[in-house]
This record gives sequence, C-alpha cells and structure tokens, in this order.
Amino acid sequence: MYRIALFDMDGTLLDGRTIFHFAEKKGFQRQLHDILNTNDQPYQKSLKIARLLKGSSKNELLNLFRELPLRQHVIEVLSELRKRDMIIAIATDSYDIIAQDLQKKLNVDHVYANTLVIHEGIVTGDLLIHNKGKVIDEVTHKIYSISKSCIVDVLAEKYAVSFEDIIAVGDGLVDCGMLQKAGLGFAIHAPEEVKKYADVSIDDLRTIITHLEEKEHGY
Repeated sequence: MYRIALFDMDGTLLDGRTIFHFAEKKGFQRQLHDILNTNDQPYQKSLKIARLLKGSSKNELLNLFRELPLRQHVIEVLSELRKRDMIIAIATDSYDIIAQDLQKKLNVDHVYANTLVIHEGIVTGDLLIHNKGKVIDEVTHKIYSISKSCIVDVLAEKYAVSFEDIIAVGDGLVDCGMLQKAGLGFAIHAPEEVKKYADVSIDDLRTIITHLEEKEHGY
C-alpha cells in the first residue's frame, strides 16, 4: 500500500536534538538561544547557527553526534518497513555529515540535509542550505533551510508514485508541510500546532507498524 517512508531526524529518529547537544558540549547555549529567539526566517537562523560551529573539526562533531541515543524502537520499526519493501529516507534541517552518518548506521536509502562547509576537516562556519530556491512552506508560510514538502515531491517523482504512497513522520513545524502532503502523516511527541497537520498522533514509533497492519487488513 505504501512505498516510501520519510522521516525527520532530530526528535523523531533521535531521542534528542543535535544542535542542542553540540551547544551543551561546546558551550554556546546562550548564543544559540539568542538566535532561536529572533524574528529571522528559520533559514536565516540556520545560517547563523552554523557560524557557531566555525573551527570545530568534522571528527569532533561526529563523535558528539554519536553520543545521542536513537529514539526507542527505531531499529525494530525500520526493519518492519524494509520487510514491506519500503524505501526509507531522512529529511532534516541539520547537517549532511550528521545525516549521512545516521544513514550508514540505520541503512537508510536517502538523506536530504543542509551542507555544512568543511575545509581540510575543519568547519568554516558556512552553510549551503538545501532549500536553494527559498521555497515558502505552504503550511507555516515560513522559509526553512530545507523544504520537506518538496522532498515529498522529489521522492514521488523519483519512484513514480503518488503522494498517497508516502508516509511521513516528524515532530516540528518544519515537518508540517510533509506531514500534510504525504498520504499518511505521523506526528510523534509533537505540539498541538504540528499534530493538526498529521493524520495520526503517536508517542511510540511502533504505532506506525500497528497502523499499517490495520490498513492492510482493512480495519
């Protein structure tokens, strides 16, 4: 019934948020807080946050990232989705080196993320956002560093499927577009403003499999 599963990363596949972990470990929590509380567009905040990582080594960031635990039952749920021959993808407003590391760990088919510019193993502070055209999110009317709604389009075209053949799972405002566009949207541990754009609100990733089984049996 469904061909593709598109997941957010932070707070969805991970039990935590990468940039907050970096901020705690590297001591820029105050600067991060100040950036997040401006009235800038989300993509502008992403550009400013990347500058806080300037001078960090790629290996240091990867080691810190690997300290973050997976959300409970991730391995089990992804395994069940693969048994259904589903394509699994990650779309995140975090960084490519991080998402690609998780991709290898979880054996995910595709990742879509922002490019953290690294020169000779050191972060320059520059960020190449995935949303190059600065597409406005049709749900929140904001411009994020990645348009996850557009990722649904990309995957549908790549695999010649309809939006109805795609499930999406996320927890934040940046996920609302994909939750609304996908045939089946799951909001996990999400605030009310996100839940209203999803078809199903969940607290446990295993509920995804339960829901798919019910649909397969016509319940």
